This record gives sequence, C-alpha cells and structure tokens, in this order.
Amino acid sequence: MNGFSVSFQEQDGIVILKLKGELDAHTASELEAAFQRCLDEGKVKVVVDGSELQYISSAGLGVFMAFVDEIRERGGDIKIAALQPKVYKVFDLLGFPMVFDIVATVEEAIKRFQEPKATSSEN
Repeated sequence: MNGFSVSFQEQDGIVILKLKGELDAHTASELEAAFQRCLDEGKVKVVVDGSELQYISSAGLGVFMAFVDEIRERGGDIKIAALQPKVYKVFDLLGFPMVFDIVATVEEAIKRFQEPKATSSEN
C-alpha cells in the first residue's frame, strides 16, 4: 500500500488540499479531517489537487459528497484539479463531473473561484 497524505496550502483565501497516495476506507478519515479543518477555520473555498492521487475508492468519493453541501451552504465550493486519467475515470463513471467542477490544473481551479458570478444581464 502506498499510504495517503493530505497537505494544506493557502493562496488568495483559497485552501489547496494536495492529495497523495491511495484514498480508500482506511485513509478516508484523513480527508474527512482536512475538510472538517477547513470548515472549522471558516475556509470554504477549497481546491483539491489530485495530481499525486494514485487511487480512490467509493469510501474516498463518499468524503467529497459528505462535505460538498455544507461547504456550498456556507458560500464556498470544492473544485477538483489535476486528476490522473485512471482516477478521473472513477469520478466520471459515478457522475462527479455533474456535481463538481473538475478542471485540468490547480491554477484553473483557483481562477474559477476568482471569476465574478455571471448574471442574466450579461450577453
């Protein structure tokens, strides 16, 4: 087993959670703790950097679903970036691109937070 770790970084009020290794039933609690820490600190703009995530199980996916509603209720969001193709395939098979903003790079995810919300008067 490769193990799992979450590291924190902050940029322009956005928390970047860098996931490394294998996220499964044994390691999901580490991601839960990371999301809970963000909530406890009032940081609700979260980018998950999956560039070093090797594997994700249904338990790992469940952690994302467990926190997304509360983060959005507080005015934030979870954006997922830089997934490896085999990991993206798991997210895609379960319809996560319909629920989450999944982008190619961390920089793009950060830009999505910085873009003004589109209004109906803009054409």
